[in-house]
Amino acid sequence: MGNQFFEPYDVVITDGLVVNATGSRLGTVLVKDGLIAGILDAGAPLPAHIRRIDARSQLVIPGGVDPHCHVGQVLGEFSMLDNHAQASIAALWGGTTTIIDFAIPEPGQSPLEAVHEKRKAAQDCRTDLALHGGVVSWDRTTRDQLLALADLGVLTVKMFTTYRDGVMAGFDTIEKVMEVLAGVGGVAIIHAEENHVIEQAQAEELAKGRGGSRHHALTRPEAAEASAVKRALQLADETRSAVYFVHQTTPEVVDLVAAARAAGTRAYSETCPHYLTLNEEVYESDRSELFVCCPPLRPNSSVLGLRERASWGLVHTLGSDHCCYSTQQKEKYSHDVRSMPNGLPGVENRLTVSFDTLVVKGGMSVENFVAMFSTNPAILNGLRSKGWIGPGADADIVVLDPRKTGVISATSHHMKSDYSPYEGGEFTGWPSTVISGGRVVVDDDGFHDPGPVGRHLSSKAQLDAVPLLAATVTGGSQTTYAEIESEELLA
Repeated sequence: MGNQFFEPYDVVITDGLVVNATGSRLGTVLVKDGLIAGILDAGAPLPAHIRRIDARSQLVIPGGVDPHCHVGQVLGEFSMLDNHAQASIAALWGGTTTIIDFAIPEPGQSPLEAVHEKRKAAQDCRTDLALHGGVVSWDRTTRDQLLALADLGVLTVKMFTTYRDGVMAGFDTIEKVMEVLAGVGGVAIIHAEENHVIEQAQAEELAKGRGGSRHHALTRPEAAEASAVKRALQLADETRSAVYFVHQTTPEVVDLVAAARAAGTRAYSETCPHYLTLNEEVYESDRSELFVCCPPLRPNSSVLGLRERASWGLVHTLGSDHCCYSTQQKEKYSHDVRSMPNGLPGVENRLTVSFDTLVVKGGMSVENFVAMFSTNPAILNGLRSKGWIGPGADADIVVLDPRKTGVISATSHHMKSDYSPYEGGEFTGWPSTVISGGRVVVDDDGFHDPGPVGRHLSSKAQLDAVPLLAATVTGGSQTTYAEIESEELLA
């Protein structure tokens, strides 16, 4: 490391288990000028440094990359409650150091205008920020706009197959967008629910007097998700486009994506902590409206099957699908799910809830967890300095206490929502220190606001995503929670 030894490092993180998706080692991480400068063997003599963080008996993992956040978005009459300052502060508390938001065009707005407007709105972001573009309909300008977005470094484009008269894109539009994305190395991001199946189910349930939040799961059946996934996979195969399915909720749709990928389609699956942890029984509670999200929470058999697919490496990423609404907003149309605001607050809890569910209780290795939490979202969104710990990577680092147990509550979280879908739940695995861009932003003394330092990130072309992704999911060592509990590994 040459002359760096004559200048103090900004931070050294000593003697933790440094976890990458491809393997783990006990070591000391060196941070200088916002980057990771190197990793020393555990116990090696320390170079000069300004601050030392003792990570003994803890995990040192890459800062989280949340590929699915909705911040301050307006949908119909409802506006989400948070801005980028608030959402990014909550993200940092939870160990997420990069968020990816959506620039979905509003009525009359072009995809390019939506991206420029979202970038302006995000100037106060505390984390680094990337954007997904969005297309609702195709016109004679759309191709050129997609090419302009690619020049801006926006290579992932979201399209919905549901919400008629809102943000729904027809499959003819999806096909045309995929054709353009295939030529620039982009990825089609698909919310997959077959709209006509949903509308039919909603009409049938309303006719029976079951159109409220208590019967939400009946109005958006699993068959709607599977049907839309099949159609989008066929288009991706025909256009040779990469396709990424957000918030998958059933083992069936994960299997569909896995089969398509095995046949040569570049297809990827995301799920969310709430689909791995909660099930449709919450709709029987007195506060069923607080759990309305789309797709809905599924039967416990589907939840268990989804966890199983995640443990096999078939689910590539964990997105929070963060949507910050209030109890009052949720209550307004609880009698009619067609008009309700959909979504749950979750950017702050993504790490702890999924670590507890997948690693502590589910037996997933910490390496595969890091792949889902950070590495794969970075790869699939072309963010090449994110998602790994090694020389040259951005110094986005979480020191995770794998044995700490705590209770999630709206009274103590930092999101703007006045409720939590995990209220009163006890979860194991919490950040003790969070470093973002080389700055310590969370430690035992609380939160240290870095100010609006977040950068707008540009995506690189996705043409090399397949080999990188395969390596992160299946390669390297596998460290289980049982080994961590034994204390020998972290001694």
